[in-house]
Amino acid sequence: MLKTVAVIVVPNFSIFEFGTAFEVFGIDRSDRGTGVPQFDFRVCTPVPGDVPLKSGLTMNVGLGLEAAADADLVIMAPYGRDVDVPESVLDALRAAHNRGAWVMSICSGAFALARAGLLDGLRCTTHWHYSGELAAQYPKVLVDENVLYVEDSRIITSAGTAAGIDACLHLVRTEFGAAVAAAIARDMVVPPHRDGGQAQFIDRPMPECGSQPMEELLRWMVENLDEEHPVHELAARVHMSPRTFARRFRAETGATPAAWLNSQRVLRAQELLESTELNIDEVARQSGFGHPVLLRHHFAKVLDTSPQSYRRAFRGQMVPAG
Repeated sequence: MLKTVAVIVVPNFSIFEFGTAFEVFGIDRSDRGTGVPQFDFRVCTPVPGDVPLKSGLTMNVGLGLEAAADADLVIMAPYGRDVDVPESVLDALRAAHNRGAWVMSICSGAFALARAGLLDGLRCTTHWHYSGELAAQYPKVLVDENVLYVEDSRIITSAGTAAGIDACLHLVRTEFGAAVAAAIARDMVVPPHRDGGQAQFIDRPMPECGSQPMEELLRWMVENLDEEHPVHELAARVHMSPRTFARRFRAETGATPAAWLNSQRVLRAQELLESTELNIDEVARQSGFGHPVLLRHHFAKVLDTSPQSYRRAFRGQMVPAG
């Protein structure tokens, strides 16, 4: 049973992400009649004393890494990736995993877990800004940039900022059930579970191509998403054979024409859902899917959420004209 939680911080750590762990595990809610237990919450660091935060503030941490030695959950707080994490921190993370404790990272804390070798052969995630860097530095690690958090072999990794809340509540739900997780979430005024994954937040600009004719073709395709685009017609526009065109297109965009078109149609649908009051039928038509069923299918496949849920999350308040 999860009773003791130790958060490891190193210089240049992020206060908000640290705060997400504190909000879930560091506040005593045991007297509220909701079944939430009191956790023994500890903050520790390799060298006790004043530890600088990323914001320029400092936090006085009185406990060394021995505070993590018997913890049921050890959390690696995010930090600047230029920080050289001490070997003692890596040893503490390894020891926690070896004795069967839960190990969690929030945002860039995944780099410490990867450096400790804990993520080799496992699925994990981090903030989408850093996912390519994590995958390049640690090729044995299976990085998934599209999710809010991943649990694999009693290791939980989360994406950036508020995804730390999602990961912490997931662990509470696993250990104590949905009712306890929901009680903590209500107290924090956050949803106990969010629809979709990190994919819906990723900024995906149009890729640059090596040739001007191909770039012009991509722009034309985006301007005409509501039309069909057979490969032989696309090839003819750039004066190539269909086979040569298909090969060049994949080489320059990393996708087939059909897959690339669908990704651009999803982007267009996102824009329409955020900025207009169009109903789902019209969004499907204007984004090029034609039918709401196809819109929902590709939205779920790419973003792991529904158009309606995406609109609720991202539309905000419409500003009246004039």
